[in-house]
Amino acid sequence: MPKLKTHRGAAKRFKVTSTGKLKRNSGYRRHKLGKKTAKRKRDLRQAKMVSVADQERMKRLLPYA
Repeated sequence: MPKLKTHRGAAKRFKVTSTGKLKRNSGYRRHKLGKKTAKRKRDLRQAKMVSVADQERMKRLLPYA
């Protein structure tokens, strides 16, 4: 059986927590920031967890995570 390849784009975007969940950064932080409130921009700084529905798909992209 050959070795599985890690999806390099996913490897750069997701980190695995100690409990095995996947952590991701928020989007919507690049441009058009003038119309977003300070509270919304502050909340977008925080990392989020990948949803349970997407977790299985991401694990397939990161076989050794």
